Amino acid sequence: MALYLPSDINDTIVALSTPPGIGAIGIIRLSGNESITICNELFFGSDLTKQSSHTIHFGTIRDGKEIIDEVLVSLFISPKSYTKENLIEISCHGSPYILQKILQLCLKKGARLAKAGEFTMRAFLNGQMDLSQAEAVADLIASETASAHKLAMKQMRGGISEEISELRQQLINFASLIELELDFSEEDVEFADRSALINLIVEIKTLLEKLMISFQLGNAIKNGISTVIAGRPNAGKSTLLNALLNEERAIVSDIAGTTRDTIEEVVNIKGVPFRMIDTAGIRAAKDAIEAIGVQKTFEKIEQSAMIVYVFDPKEISLEEAQTDIQQIAEKNNVPLLILANKTDLLNDVELNEIKNWGKQNFDQNFISISAIKQSEAQFLKDLLYESLIKKDVAQESVLVSNVRHFDALKKSDEALSNVLNGIETNLSGDFLAIDIRQALHYLGEITGAVTTDDLLGNIFSKFCIGK
Repeated sequence: MALYLPSDINDTIVALSTPPGIGAIGIIRLSGNESITICNELFFGSDLTKQSSHTIHFGTIRDGKEIIDEVLVSLFISPKSYTKENLIEISCHGSPYILQKILQLCLKKGARLAKAGEFTMRAFLNGQMDLSQAEAVADLIASETASAHKLAMKQMRGGISEEISELRQQLINFASLIELELDFSEEDVEFADRSALINLIVEIKTLLEKLMISFQLGNAIKNGISTVIAGRPNAGKSTLLNALLNEERAIVSDIAGTTRDTIEEVVNIKGVPFRMIDTAGIRAAKDAIEAIGVQKTFEKIEQSAMIVYVFDPKEISLEEAQTDIQQIAEKNNVPLLILANKTDLLNDVELNEIKNWGKQNFDQNFISISAIKQSEAQFLKDLLYESLIKKDVAQESVLVSNVRHFDALKKSDEALSNVLNGIETNLSGDFLAIDIRQALHYLGEITGAVTTDDLLGNIFSKFCIGK
């Protein structure tokens, strides 16, 4: 893994910022002290060194006397740019030859190829954004749904940073007072009010708990909500998947055990991606292949964020369904929807009995439908969304979607618990200071107040080149 060392941080960098391949236009970006000078030596039009920031100039890029392309050059002068450095964007035709030729000319004039994420890394190092906002840039680029886009935009605008920055600063103030006490240890004085410190730590821990709880939803919105469709053979699981997708994705047959392996497809419900997983029927397998399928079913159940249990009231009793549900719940304590399928085959008495049983045992988590009816499939989509998405993601509440942030929040929370325990047991100030420093360290890792080359290398190496 490449580290972002100070030795090359002052280089002028260049990269293609649009996807490779043929397109109507392509954009080549340069950043660094010499970016304007380098581009000016290739550009024939306005003298870029004499132009104002945030201006666009038409001209040609030339290799000696040869015209490579007619281009538009966007000029951003430090510190009014994405990286807070001099920054140039060359918009040219999207020919792979033209793009490669302009890149080569920039390299020849002294620029070097940018590393993955190096433009955003420089924006972070130059104070344009904190580390959590920089990571949100990558999430924004990768967002494929409306909810993922909203989540990334909140993070990029400093959502989680604003939540923890003020409280972290107050904790720093207390840490300073405790450090001061250590200088007067022989005089046995307390500069830090222990009661006020306890109140602050409880306040911070409450916030950390709220953010950690939000991770399940935030991570699901970012990566998709893994939703297993489970049940006995021939309960209508594959029919349900096809109805949700509105296409014939899974093979449907009256022969029990048709689905031997898992089938996964993404269903976009109100902007949230649900990864629907059709599984083999839960029963005592009749051959080795089916046994593997059943084993995979339980593996998927254990890994899922949501489970839809489907049963056919004509084929199994309510007691048998209850046994299946208990078995599934023991595997994974996640939201579980109970779906009585094929209700179009029931008479009124049977249907009322099923509905009463479901309401008494599962309340809002039970529905009775016929999966072959598209209108009822839409009702199920609404229920899936409402079961997991308790609040509209467009609201102002901050959701944690980054595994690194969740890990740092958890470690900080543990360190603050140690501080509270230390205060309760009258632990000396030097030990309290150690735990407070630990908490500050992990909170600082989220925003980038605390960084290492390894941390930065790991984060920015996952970006696309040119961003």
